[in-house]
Amino acid sequence: MPAGVRGALVRSIPSGHGRPIGVLWVPTDAPRLPLGRISLRWEPATGSGWDVTAHLGLATTEVHLASWHAAPDTWPHLVRPTLHEVAGLCSALALATAALDFSNRLAAL
Repeated sequence: MPAGVRGALVRSIPSGHGRPIGVLWVPTDAPRLPLGRISLRWEPATGSGWDVTAHLGLATTEVHLASWHAAPDTWPHLVRPTLHEVAGLCSALALATAALDFSNRLAAL
């Protein structure tokens, strides 16, 4: 990873394995992750492979989502299913929250 970054913000997670995961570098001084956003950090593992970690932005904090220790060079294929499922879950929760808020506003009329 380049100097001066704390990770890579996941922008897109294509369902096909032939396409790369879209990321945007996150500077070390950037504020915490927005709600539902995922960041990745990877470093060379002791021995061989890569130590990859993922963090998830929640309403008030960032949490450790997953770790893949000594992942092979093809680690994007390894992490893709987890990222895809978590992103889908966050989208579903955001939609459900918006629907509940709308329902509550209608009930208050």
